[in-house]
Amino acid sequence: MKYPALLPAAQALTELHTFDYIIDVRSPAEYALDHIPGAINCPVLDDSERVVVGTMYKQQNPFEARKLGAALVARNIALHLEQQFQAMPKQWKPLIYCWRGGNRSGSMALIFAKIGWPVMQLDGGYKAYRHAVMQSLEQLPLSLQFKVICGTTGSGKSRLLRYLERAGAQVLDLEQLAAHRGSVLGGLPLNPQPSQKMFETRLWDSLRRFTPDRVVYVESESKKIGDLRVPDALMDRIRRSPCVSIELSTESRVNLLIKDYPHLVSDTSLLKMQLSHLTQLHGKEKIHRWQTLAETGEFAELVKTLLVEHYDPAYLRSIERNFSGYVNAHLVAMSGIEEADFSAAAQTLMADA
Repeated sequence: MKYPALLPAAQALTELHTFDYIIDVRSPAEYALDHIPGAINCPVLDDSERVVVGTMYKQQNPFEARKLGAALVARNIALHLEQQFQAMPKQWKPLIYCWRGGNRSGSMALIFAKIGWPVMQLDGGYKAYRHAVMQSLEQLPLSLQFKVICGTTGSGKSRLLRYLERAGAQVLDLEQLAAHRGSVLGGLPLNPQPSQKMFETRLWDSLRRFTPDRVVYVESESKKIGDLRVPDALMDRIRRSPCVSIELSTESRVNLLIKDYPHLVSDTSLLKMQLSHLTQLHGKEKIHRWQTLAETGEFAELVKTLLVEHYDPAYLRSIERNFSGYVNAHLVAMSGIEEADFSAAAQTLMADA
């Protein structure tokens, strides 16, 4: 084979594991928005250089822009060679990609091939990869069998998923992938949500690793998790799947939620701001009462009130309507929220799978 060689995006989705490195040569901002799983960022034009060259190309002179761009690209490729790739052996096999046209990735791929490495260039770049991922997200859910963990807020659904995963089960943790706990209070201040594109890449990367002949456990979620939307094909497949219903006492649910949301307990101003988002649903008087409970540190009473007056009614209105398997859900009653309780529940579920 003559190198650099072009690799079609659809083929690349099944062969990513065969490369020693996946190199994204786009700018840091492009890389941060989304990238191929496992790719490292070696920009041949950084964010400011890309703006300068692009502006010159559009507003001044394309030929002069190409000359400037070539000088910058050559300089940056040289730096990457010196700083990251000098020790790579002759059989080192990288996959290189840029946005679409191939000019940036083609420059690095050509130099690497001249050195003697068996380098591959992603045909069509990130744009072609993205198209292939979206097509795969339409098909992958259809090949998998899901079991949906249902339960009112605070019943430990996300925690149970972690115990199932520890026990060797296949788990799709939508909230973890979305960096959000799925409610108005579910934002994680130290872990911002990814872009929609990155979320979809994470979903694809998880789904492609599952074995079709084994159950995949997933939590009952709405179509939106924070600011992110679960792809329709996946959401439809989950909502038509068999369900398991977790039952936990209100007292245990309150204790679990206080443990799981320490940032809201320690920052009452943040908690009050989040509660204000519910004003349209519950009115100013009720929200003021809830905010007063937060101010006075009566968190157990606040959480219990939120469960009874907001979360539980909303859950009961939506669960049967959205998850067809809920009416025949297998009930798993939990006696507490200790490690042994969740471990036992996980083992019970896996034994019944």
